[in-house]
Amino acid sequence: MRTTYRMRAGRFLGVLATGLILLGVAAITWALAAPGAVIGVFLVLGGLVALAGLWIVARPPVVLRLRDDAIDVRGVKTVWTDVTEVGRVETTHGAALALRTKRPDDTVLLPLAWLAPKHVPVLETTLRDKLNAAHGYTIWDGTAPDTEPPAE
Repeated sequence: MRTTYRMRAGRFLGVLATGLILLGVAAITWALAAPGAVIGVFLVLGGLVALAGLWIVARPPVVLRLRDDAIDVRGVKTVWTDVTEVGRVETTHGAALALRTKRPDDTVLLPLAWLAPKHVPVLETTLRDKLNAAHGYTIWDGTAPDTEPPAE
């Protein structure tokens, strides 16, 4: 099974807004009777930027892919058995998820501001479950298994 997490679409509204501003500039230059070449440049440029903005808002970049055997964070693929720890850390850009691996000085950071707030708790739970499954851990329910009959 593969789960894909994408960046928040709201981070890219500026691209769409820039395209609309350029189209507005084209309208103003048309109203001021500017040469057709100037109007055409602003129309083409504004249209292309607005279309690119719509595309990136509709399909934001992939940040994280979870697979049964590996995790892919921003193009860095790591096998689950190589991940030793997953936890939150504070960075200069805010909170992030840190994936520490067996390789020395190899920590993959995933800024939480890139994700939609509703996805963060689900992602943390899924990461914990996948990491536990990869290392054979189970959640302790507070009871010890009885392998022998109780002493009398």
